[in-house]
Amino acid sequence: MAREAFTDSMNLKVQELLKEVKLNYSPATTKHVDDVVSSIRQVIDKIPDDIQVTADLAPGFVKDIRADKVNFKFKKPKSIEITGSYSYKCIARPDVNVDVFVQLPKECFHEKDYLNYRYHAKRCLYLCLIKKYLKRSSLFQKVEMSAFQNEARKPVLVLYPAENFGETPLTSIRLIPTVTSLFNVSKLNMQRNNIRASNQAVDATPMYNSSILEDMALEENANFISSTFHEWKELGEALVLLKVWARQRSSIYSHDCISGYLLSTIMAYLATVSGKNRISKSMNTIQICRHTLDFIANSGVWKKGIFFKHKVENNILTEEEREIYLQSFPAVLCHSSQFNVAFRMSKSGLQELQDEASLARNCLDKCRDGGFDELFITSIDFAVKFDHCIRLNLKVNVQDDAPGFSLDNECWRTYEHKVHSLMQEALGERVKLVRVIWRNMASECNFENGLSTFDREALKIGILLNKDEAFNMVVKGPNSENEDEVQKFCRFWGNKAELRIFKDTGIRYCAAWECKPSELHLVMKRITEHILVKHLSLLRENITYIVDQLDFSLVLGNEDPTCYNGHLLEAFNKLSKHLRELNDIPLTISSVQPLDPAFRGTSVCPRQPHPLASKDYVNRKKIKFSPTCIQPVEVLIQLEGSGNWPVDDVAIEKTKSAFILKIGESLQKNFNMRFTATEDDVDVLFSGYAFRLKILHQKGLNLVNRQSKIDQNKRISSTDRKLFLLSQHASMINGLRGRYPIFEPVVRLAKRWVSAHLFSAVLADEAVELLAAYLFTNPLPYSVPCSRITGFLRFLRLLSEYDWTFSPLVVDINGDLNPDDMKEINEKFNLSRDTSGEETRSTHSAMFLATTYDKFSEAWSTSSPSSMELKRLAAYARSSSNLLTKLVLQDQLDSYGWECILRTPLNNYDAVILLHRDKLPYPERLLFPSEVNQGKLVVQAKASKLFQPFISSVDTKVNIEELQRKLMVDFDPSRCLIEDLERRFPDCFKVWYDSLGGDAIGVTWNQEGLKKRGRDAGKEEINLLDELKAVGHVGKGFVRKIYSLKAPRLN
Repeated sequence: MAREAFTDSMNLKVQELLKEVKLNYSPATTKHVDDVVSSIRQVIDKIPDDIQVTADLAPGFVKDIRADKVNFKFKKPKSIEITGSYSYKCIARPDVNVDVFVQLPKECFHEKDYLNYRYHAKRCLYLCLIKKYLKRSSLFQKVEMSAFQNEARKPVLVLYPAENFGETPLTSIRLIPTVTSLFNVSKLNMQRNNIRASNQAVDATPMYNSSILEDMALEENANFISSTFHEWKELGEALVLLKVWARQRSSIYSHDCISGYLLSTIMAYLATVSGKNRISKSMNTIQICRHTLDFIANSGVWKKGIFFKHKVENNILTEEEREIYLQSFPAVLCHSSQFNVAFRMSKSGLQELQDEASLARNCLDKCRDGGFDELFITSIDFAVKFDHCIRLNLKVNVQDDAPGFSLDNECWRTYEHKVHSLMQEALGERVKLVRVIWRNMASECNFENGLSTFDREALKIGILLNKDEAFNMVVKGPNSENEDEVQKFCRFWGNKAELRIFKDTGIRYCAAWECKPSELHLVMKRITEHILVKHLSLLRENITYIVDQLDFSLVLGNEDPTCYNGHLLEAFNKLSKHLRELNDIPLTISSVQPLDPAFRGTSVCPRQPHPLASKDYVNRKKIKFSPTCIQPVEVLIQLEGSGNWPVDDVAIEKTKSAFILKIGESLQKNFNMRFTATEDDVDVLFSGYAFRLKILHQKGLNLVNRQSKIDQNKRISSTDRKLFLLSQHASMINGLRGRYPIFEPVVRLAKRWVSAHLFSAVLADEAVELLAAYLFTNPLPYSVPCSRITGFLRFLRLLSEYDWTFSPLVVDINGDLNPDDMKEINEKFNLSRDTSGEETRSTHSAMFLATTYDKFSEAWSTSSPSSMELKRLAAYARSSSNLLTKLVLQDQLDSYGWECILRTPLNNYDAVILLHRDKLPYPERLLFPSEVNQGKLVVQAKASKLFQPFISSVDTKVNIEELQRKLMVDFDPSRCLIEDLERRFPDCFKVWYDSLGGDAIGVTWNQEGLKKRGRDAGKEEINLLDELKAVGHVGKGFVRKIYSLKAPRLN
């Protein structure tokens, strides 16, 4: 039943999408297109015959491809006919581009013009003459040349109709030259070399030959496609949908992968006898899409090649001929005219296409509503798809390689292949996929002046990592006795090749990249840079590897604080052992569980051992400039069962406090540990850390064991419930990070971003962890992220693009939720979104996060973010996502652009409070000092001398015990100020802050609260400057400046 509902929902959304993207072939639209094409015919018909055409029309082009004997007398085209998607009503908007075939006359060519680029030169010159006359016409606002499928040697004319044609969806007209039976097909077979002017020793020119064969086969293939799609509504709709799917994946909708033309050919093949009628008229639109994707994803089909006949009477290729095609091209889709439609498809393009088709099938089967959003709405660009992205500046190399323009394949495609081969050999099993793309054609290209400037874009490399192998520091080579393999290995790796002894395989050659554990993510970068510099003679500044550009936000000083995680876990294990050994407390401790994010590696600023928080000898030299504050890490203690606990909640909490005090005293007595006690907490100082002990009451234990009923859950105190949720959350996240090591830095970057943009009060740390966990448990339409920057980018897109209004976000890490659970979650979500009750809307968060331990989103997003907060959060995430994508894909060598991702614009607030940076408890955590250069300065005050964040050299001379007593556990003046402001001004304004150590607090006025406050005070309006001055008084000694930037609109 649920599956049927999903199918109905999918079909409904598909029909709405088709209404939006399909072109309305109204009489007005049809007439307009016919009129434009008729105007083109009229202009071309006015060109006089027998005009002498020479290389002077495109001297640079002819020179670069080294063509000879290119002069000819102009003759009018044999035909000018509308073709392509428009002809069989399968155009996919927004761009409405109509293809028009211009059949070139045979009289303009010689029988041997297939040699030495003569055909390509005459083809270009023919178009240049047509362009010259069309540009004189007032019917077109612009006439330019563009590369056909990014092939520089085959330009086409693109015409943009003038506005006087009236309003129309038409974007442009493409004039594509064709020739029919111009050359003997046998002269263009894949084993012939038809570039003989070059001194290069080339055995065969299959790419060059296919480039000519393509123009000879275009009309025949277009007729085959058109006849197949004629009067077949579902097939046409499926093609439109697959075009939308491919366009949303920019790296496959490219010159060396898939195109609308190639998709239509594949579908037409599948609908014929040659394709075993895999697509039939009994199928609906979605079924045709699925069968097409199944076929594309099937690697076995592509290995054997696809050979088919347009008509039953056509000849089919022999086995020997087929083998020649399979050896010449990575992908073969060849019809009876001996033309391989997929001749441009590269090996990496085919691999990615199959990968995307496989992911699309998974979306259809596993995603909500049949994966509609994942397939057709989500944009998958290069930056968000690949784990590692690399940009290579190869301009100098191409310009120096002028002969490359006149070889079998274009020099850009040759470089793509060379770089792909190098990367594949260097990285081996470390990667699942290496994708190399060089989109060398700019939007406006001056073909007449030559090809040497067609390299403005950087060559891009995308890598999907194999998480199990990617970060190995050693590349194992051959056994030292295998001389041939050793020489090959040493030639490839150069000075990195060395002999080592391995326990399992003996003496072998290897290439090693030694690095710290915190630098393992840089291994791939170091390998890649070494290989590209060695084999392509590139300078390192011409290689931009996107992997560590945001690491500056996760380090403190010059070191990564995660290096202390092992020390923290070691200290916890010792403490846990000591706790279990205690025998002088009323109830035995049954288990000890770490709760703090520092234990699971998701803390942005992991705790560093403090020299004063230890029972061991304290070195005075280490004390100097140590922090005067120390953050505690929470530890959950569970006691053995007992029936003597009180029933009253207050009495239970008092009893728990007494237990913790007794535990602290016992640790001090038995193991000489220091502890500090407050009204609420007991902190044990051990091995450089402050461990805050918490006890979960027995009713909480029953809840953990799922022995309590729903009505009993309400009787559990809020403290016990929070501890239970923290316990479940910590266990769940710990399990996830064990499966995906990259999860930790992704979460740390996400938390840093949330705090840097002052959203600490909006998203709880645990909520951020769940959002990041969703990226790993529900990765579709992507594969699971294996790099920190890609994971962080997907986090930003999740925040900005997820449909929070109509969909709950369900994080099911271990697959524990069944259909009944999902139904329950959806019912609760719908209730929270019930617009009929104002009270219901105001008491629920705009973000619904459901998990196995919290199905009703009552743990981390009960009341926040509100609708307004979520809109602001999504807007910031969208802006950061766009900037990050731009930085990955475009040249950006300085660090400032990357810093801007974590620099928040303070002018977006009504007022800004600046704090004294030297009074922050952990000044080293501050990313960027904040300053305001606009608005009105309301408060300016000096810093207090009562608090110092570091122990001075004077303090180190006093008694160690006295210094230890002065150590402040969990003291944070920023948090204290925030709490005071929220308590003193609850209805006046909202504060936005950075909990990690920012020196700025944003203020937005609460308009409704100010109105109410004014009415209660009997005033028409509140003096906002007085309110800000009161804020300065509350934060006296800590607040540096307060600026008023905007006044609220109370009307």
